[in-house]
Amino acid sequence: MEWSFRPAEELAAALRAGEVTSVELTDEAIARIERDDKATNAICVPDFDRARAAARDADKARARGEDQSLLGIPVTVKESYNIAGLPTTWGVPGFETYVPAEDALAVSRVKAAGAVVLGKTNVPFMLADLQSYNEIYGTTNNPWDLARTSGGSSGGSAVALASGFGALSLGSDIAGSLRTPAHFCGVYAHKPSYGLVASRGHVPPPAQALPSDRDLAVVGPMARTARDLTLLLDVMAGPDPLTLGVAYDLALRAARHERLADFRVLVLDEHPLIPTGSAVRAAVNRVADALVDGGARVERRSPLLPDLTEAAALYMQLLLSNLAAGYPVAAYEQMRTHAAGLGADDRGLDAVRLRGAVFSHREWIEADNRRELHRHGWRQLFAEFDAVVCPITPTPAFPHDHTDLSDRWIDIDGVAYPFGDQLVWAGLATMPGLPATTIPAGRSPEGLPVGVQLLGPMFEDRTPLRLAELLEQQIGGFEAPK
Repeated sequence: MEWSFRPAEELAAALRAGEVTSVELTDEAIARIERDDKATNAICVPDFDRARAAARDADKARARGEDQSLLGIPVTVKESYNIAGLPTTWGVPGFETYVPAEDALAVSRVKAAGAVVLGKTNVPFMLADLQSYNEIYGTTNNPWDLARTSGGSSGGSAVALASGFGALSLGSDIAGSLRTPAHFCGVYAHKPSYGLVASRGHVPPPAQALPSDRDLAVVGPMARTARDLTLLLDVMAGPDPLTLGVAYDLALRAARHERLADFRVLVLDEHPLIPTGSAVRAAVNRVADALVDGGARVERRSPLLPDLTEAAALYMQLLLSNLAAGYPVAAYEQMRTHAAGLGADDRGLDAVRLRGAVFSHREWIEADNRRELHRHGWRQLFAEFDAVVCPITPTPAFPHDHTDLSDRWIDIDGVAYPFGDQLVWAGLATMPGLPATTIPAGRSPEGLPVGVQLLGPMFEDRTPLRLAELLEQQIGGFEAPK
């Protein structure tokens, strides 16, 4: 029997029943990687010897009567997480020999739950692209079409799942880095509420692993089913034990509803700043139709929805302010000069990003205050709705494009738009810190996977996760690439 594409939940049941061993699962996953990953290049740092040793230990633990939630399950981990004994480079040349001494907190939790780590998955340079390629490890290809991107920055993880290289994977997200690869590769991902999963040890080299969360950024689970997302999130979630206190209850609240008919859902398929391609619009409508057929209350508009144009500008400002803090001094000063030369009437997203990159602390505080107003608006909306369905990007996976980011365009139904503008959909959940679950929602006319995201109320991650599970029953879920 082949196990490679079975959900983690089923593998756990089979392990408990003695139908298979962790060694067998691990050997099968490694054989598949060695056979198939030459074409896709998802696993950039294999760790097969330690994986086999961990699998043997898992089988011994089960023989002693132990039964952790992930005991013996093969998983992969995004390259950007620290794993003791393996290099952490973030795709930056010069750090090939940087090897942290400790696991990232999320990795240690997954290992403590019994998971077997097969290795690390590929990323873009500094995690800063919707593609996954770098000078150290090369390019990760989409298993549905090797000429197209896997997405980024958790592209290697999405490809690993789509290819049967382990049942679960750990990723991260600041600009759709969990959601976009899942959408492009036909798998599931969950961007947790901001602060729900402690991110210590998910830092660029050689930064020290400290108990602080980077603004906007989260770490989270990827899987081939909605239920597996919840399984992995339950292991990863929780405050950092080095933090002296938390200001809110981090316990995952129960889903608001168990039946599809009880959900109240707002469906969005248009953004004022960028069009939605026909393949993505069809996927959103397919989900909307399934919701209606299941008896859910579905609306297409609401006066409670925070202003999308303002939200996009605010997200771009906060994102670039965050990213530019790590730029070299010379590059930062050049951006300051360019920003000072912008006309007062230039309000395009390129100008918004450039001004945000060189924000003063005062300007950042002002932007953060505006973010709180948006969070309040979302609280009011989620008093009337349980979830929002919307695109992740305007298109399915696009052909590899390694030109400079500033020179790129995204083709939407034959018309070119600035590449960075497509981030407005990812930012819708990221800026206010909302949870967002990515689900497969069909395929494009070219046969490429298309996903949508389900946004939920902050710290009510189980609500969009439960909706994802119910929709999986309605419209189907993961399919292996053909």
